[in-house]
Amino acid sequence: MSAAAHHRPLDHRPPGHRPWENRRLLVVSTNYAPEVTGIGPYATQLAEHWAASGAVTDVLAGMPHYPAWRVDERYRGAWRREESRQGVTVHRRRHYVPPRQSALRRAVFEASVLVHGLLAPPPGHPDAVVSQMPSLAGGVLGARIARRHGVPHIPVVQDLMGAAAAQSGIRGGGRAASVAGAAERYALRDAALVGVIHESFVPGVRALGVDAGRIRVVPNWSHVPGPSADRAATRVRLGWPEDTPVVLHSGNMGLKQGLDVLVGLARLAPHVRVVLMGDGNQRAALRTSAAGLPNVDFLPPAGAAEFPDVLAAADVLAVTQRASVLDMSVPSKLTSYFVSGRPVVASVAAEGGTADEVRRSGAGVLVAPEDPAALLAAVRALTEDPAASDALGAHGPDYVAHHLSREAGLARFDALLTEVLGDAQGGARR
Repeated sequence: MSAAAHHRPLDHRPPGHRPWENRRLLVVSTNYAPEVTGIGPYATQLAEHWAASGAVTDVLAGMPHYPAWRVDERYRGAWRREESRQGVTVHRRRHYVPPRQSALRRAVFEASVLVHGLLAPPPGHPDAVVSQMPSLAGGVLGARIARRHGVPHIPVVQDLMGAAAAQSGIRGGGRAASVAGAAERYALRDAALVGVIHESFVPGVRALGVDAGRIRVVPNWSHVPGPSADRAATRVRLGWPEDTPVVLHSGNMGLKQGLDVLVGLARLAPHVRVVLMGDGNQRAALRTSAAGLPNVDFLPPAGAAEFPDVLAAADVLAVTQRASVLDMSVPSKLTSYFVSGRPVVASVAAEGGTADEVRRSGAGVLVAPEDPAALLAAVRALTEDPAASDALGAHGPDYVAHHLSREAGLARFDALLTEVLGDAQGGARR
């Protein structure tokens, strides 16, 4: 199947249609609402969609902790919690949250998710289990629960964690890569179907022993609305002068993002304001690196209501990755960036999935990773030609409308379920 066919939007079923009535579905995702960045929003919108479509929908999740890598204070102290959110029953299990990343700490995180999930799985007999990877533990839990009940398992690969361990620069990552790969192989080997968010993941999944006939491309969709506030007013509120170019990075501040390149840009160009909005285990190190640079701002993650307007107020939106990051990750932030209508500058490896997605969108430019001078040259070219910059950014919303709408994304998952369960209206299968 061609890349264009993979991304062709699907017709969604009419309002009020309840194709999954009499079904019970389980989603396993360590990340879930109230987390508003990363993969949590996708698990949340998927589960809520199935609940609204008539399914009894359960979610096995961790405690909210991303991207700060600190447990949300509203959930601290609880070992287990059950809550109802938009018709979905969420079963939360406590786990270790590492304040700093290393291979050992990540292993303890995954082990704690796995052990508590195995000791206290959600009640009930699902008709199908869908798991999100990462985490590795979520994929293994999904496989174990599906096997126990004799039902189909559909893991969705958001990141290839074995490749991540090798490519992201995490301490001890080389030793962890083989262990992570073994866990991925276990989670994927008996899956009814395997979803991947980008076709660049297909070779890596096939290398883990999955036949190509069982792989389906299910791209992430844009889970935020377009901007609505006046752009100039938002810049005034944020303290961004109209004549100062603003380069914004939003999302996780981790090792694989290689955000030092933005600090390097700020050193080279005192007239450019660099804004790092979000949280993550490298935030403190980045603040130390940027000490004494008045043109670097650190902002907390924006609330859901203002997030699209903040993105739209910037002149350029940056996505950065270490040069070693090739086939293990496509940042979920790209879907939000495209909606904003601002041009994207991607400081990433040209042969990776992130570069493919930026090229496909037509909404950005690529520069060599870990090269502040190359990044600055691209920023200057865009900010010195506002008309061309606006025209480039305008491709983003159009790309989202045709390929990354929520309706198209959810319809693809409905198609996965239909493929493994057969006629959705045929009643529950036991």
